[in-house]
Amino acid sequence: MRSIAIDGPSGAGKSTISRRLARDLGFLYVDTGAIYRVVGLFALENPEVPLPEGLDKINVGLTYSDGVQHMSLNGRDVTSEIRAHKVSKAASDASAIPEVRRYLLDRQRGLARDHDVIMDGRDIGTVVLPDADVKIFLTAKPEDRARRRYEELRSRGQDVEYETVLADIRQRDFNDSNREAAPLIPAHDAITVDTTGNTWEKSVGVLRKIIVGRLGLE
Repeated sequence: MRSIAIDGPSGAGKSTISRRLARDLGFLYVDTGAIYRVVGLFALENPEVPLPEGLDKINVGLTYSDGVQHMSLNGRDVTSEIRAHKVSKAASDASAIPEVRRYLLDRQRGLARDHDVIMDGRDIGTVVLPDADVKIFLTAKPEDRARRRYEELRSRGQDVEYETVLADIRQRDFNDSNREAAPLIPAHDAITVDTTGNTWEKSVGVLRKIIVGRLGLE
């Protein structure tokens, strides 16, 4: 099985780009951020059940339909709910807990054992898939990432302010880079790609060229 690890900070475009590349190249796309968002949603809905003690009450479901990843929490489809802005911080908080990361690690690695995968997240190339065939660290300036995230949320009908999104992006950058468990850093053998100012199609093209070249694909 072949594996591609795409890491980077919040709002860098990892999910959108990875999903497109997986479809074009015939790989399974694994959005690990969505898995942490399910745990974050549980924490929001159950404040009386602290993490990590509450992990035994969480059943994270992950299924695929036409190549699209669907997430469930204790049997309830939460694919749309986990994209709410308020879930982002809860997911970041949950991901900083070592027991949460260990709880989800085997699930993520199992998918890579059984499928050709493009997996995105914060620590895929450094922790989850340290032997990935291709490692890419995708980034962009905070202002650029906040603008993309703001436009995405507004398009979904969520009432948010750009300055609030930017502040959250900067806080998540700090939290992800300074946590003790699997901090956000590029793998030593990762290729760093800065998408600041790029169109979506240009960014997809840059990553496709890297992956095709490294794997020897047509």
